[in-house]
Amino acid sequence: MADRDSLTIDQRLALKTAARRLAAEFDGIFGAETIESFLTSSYDQFAGRATVANFLPLLAERFARQRLQALAKVEGKAHDGVPVVLFLCVHNAGRSQMAMGWFDHLAGGRATAWSGGSEPGSEVNPAAVAAMAEVGIDITEEYPKPWTDEIVRAADVVVTMGCGDACPIFPGKRYEDWTLEDPDGLGVDAVRPIRDEIGARVRRLLESIDVPVAAGGRGH
Repeated sequence: MADRDSLTIDQRLALKTAARRLAAEFDGIFGAETIESFLTSSYDQFAGRATVANFLPLLAERFARQRLQALAKVEGKAHDGVPVVLFLCVHNAGRSQMAMGWFDHLAGGRATAWSGGSEPGSEVNPAAVAAMAEVGIDITEEYPKPWTDEIVRAADVVVTMGCGDACPIFPGKRYEDWTLEDPDGLGVDAVRPIRDEIGARVRRLLESIDVPVAAGGRGH
C-alpha cells in the first residue's frame, strides 16, 4: 500500500477489511492478487489530495469496486446487460457530478452512470451540491476521482464536458461532447441554469439509449 509506514492502525485495518469485502464480492471472478492491486492503486489515487485521511480507505474501496466492475465487463465476466454511461470533465467536481446525479435519478436503476476528471479536485462543488438538492437529488456522498482505462473501455457512452485533449479516446466507442459553463467559483443562482441544462441533456441521452425515465424523475 502506498506510503504504508504513514498509515494509522485504523487505516490499515480498514484497508484489510475492504480487501476482504471485495474478495467476497468478486469471488470466482478475480483473485486476491488482482483485488489487492486495484485497492492499492485506488488508494494511491487519493492519498496525495484527500482532505480527510480517515476517509481514504473508504474512497479506495469504492473506487476499486467500480474499477473491478468495469474490468469484469470488459473481460466478459459480467453480463447484466445494463448500459453504462461515463461523464468526464476536468475536476469531476461540478458538471460531471451533476450529470451523474441526474442520470441515476432519472434512470431508476435501468442504467449505470460513472464519472471522472482529468485533474480531480479535492471535493464536489458545494454550489453544485446545493443546486442538485433543490431538485431533490443528493450528491453529498460523491467524490472527485480520475478515470482509468478499464472504466472508459467498459462504458457504452462517454460524455465529455470541457476536458479537451485530456479526454481519453478509444476507437469505436460512442462519444458525446457537451458544451457547458464550468460551475467552478459560481454561486447557486448561476449554477441552476447549468443544472437544468444538464438535466435536459441527460433526459435526451436516456431516450437515445432506450432507457425510460423513472416515474419519480419526471417532475424535475
